Amino acid sequence: MWDEDTSLTEGRGQAAEAPLSISQLNWFVKRLIEGSLPRVWLEGEISDLSRPSSGHVYFTLKDEKSQVRAVIWRSTAQRLKLTLKDGLSIICCGAVEVYPPRGSYQIVISQILPQGVGPLQLALQQLHQRLAKEGLMEADRKKPLPRFPRRIGFVTSPSGAAIHDFMESAEVLWSDYHLYVIPSRVQGDGAAQEIVQGIRLAQRIRPALDVLVVGRGGGSLEDLWCFNEESVVRALAACKIPTVSAVGHEVDVTLSDLVADARALTPSQAASLVLPNRSQLDSTLRQLRHRVEAHARGRLQRVTQQLRSLSQRSVLLRPHLLHQVRKQQVDELERRAADGIRARINLRGQRLSELARATHALSPLGVLRRGYSLTMHQGSRRPLTSFREVSVGQTIRTQLSEGIVVSRVESTNDNPD
Repeated sequence: MWDEDTSLTEGRGQAAEAPLSISQLNWFVKRLIEGSLPRVWLEGEISDLSRPSSGHVYFTLKDEKSQVRAVIWRSTAQRLKLTLKDGLSIICCGAVEVYPPRGSYQIVISQILPQGVGPLQLALQQLHQRLAKEGLMEADRKKPLPRFPRRIGFVTSPSGAAIHDFMESAEVLWSDYHLYVIPSRVQGDGAAQEIVQGIRLAQRIRPALDVLVVGRGGGSLEDLWCFNEESVVRALAACKIPTVSAVGHEVDVTLSDLVADARALTPSQAASLVLPNRSQLDSTLRQLRHRVEAHARGRLQRVTQQLRSLSQRSVLLRPHLLHQVRKQQVDELERRAADGIRARINLRGQRLSELARATHALSPLGVLRRGYSLTMHQGSRRPLTSFREVSVGQTIRTQLSEGIVVSRVESTNDNPD
């Protein structure tokens, strides 16, 4: 390692004959910067916060135009009373430290004062609230992903890791599909506009795509910021194709993740969401086949047992006996029917005789045979019941038990004698 007391004034690094090594340059920069800026106060917004198991805290401190990496060693972090999180605006004091192996520098923070939510985080929260109020993040408006998509679109950078990771995972899962890569920048100025154009272009592809993936590989919150842009979020919400947001950062959730029909933590997971798993599908088909075969075998065994049981029945072994039994039953039924009919006729005959005797007893003819007669006007069948109903000289007709007597009234009298 280069001696820190060595300086450029000794001639090294000032000519091609005596060049510096990279390590020497970085150590020189370290001594120069750390000697000139022992402690500084900075104002900024926390982003990309991480807490590894070592107990140290790492994050990016940023403003609207620039950013710098920052670290809080475990001994200092344990004494902090402030809960750090992404989007928190702070004022901090720390020393500038250069890390020679990478040629980078960071702020080693020793003191922090809170300021509240940073302007970028505040703008993100406000946009989130407005879009949520419009219902763009509601689950009931999201479209289901197709089970077996054949045509898949991917809006991303063709040279990025996202498309490579997607295809690598897809190759293991499924092969029967076509992938359409729609080129777009996914970071920096103009990225949001290109993503929106890619989403619109995907909807014009014919035949229509079955599903559309929009995303990129991992990065800091600043790298992923274009997926929080309102134009991108609204384009995803209005897309007629089922969409998957595959922004490769598990910690930060973008607005695109919340609006898309499905969210994948990484582009590799997007392949798992979009495509069926060949091995799992084969396993499921094998299980279904075994279940169908087992059901068919069980059904066949039951039917075989039923046929065997039926074949042992007497109706199949000695069918003529069944004919004889049925013939005897018919003869018995015929005999019982004839006996029943005769009994019924006799009963009715007896009843008719009794009715005839009762009717004959009540008949006027029976009364006439006992010596009584029935007198009526000539030409009328209405019997006379009073002497007042006739007059002298009138012809009357008398019905006897045997024959009729016609007579003329000589006189009338109310005396029965």
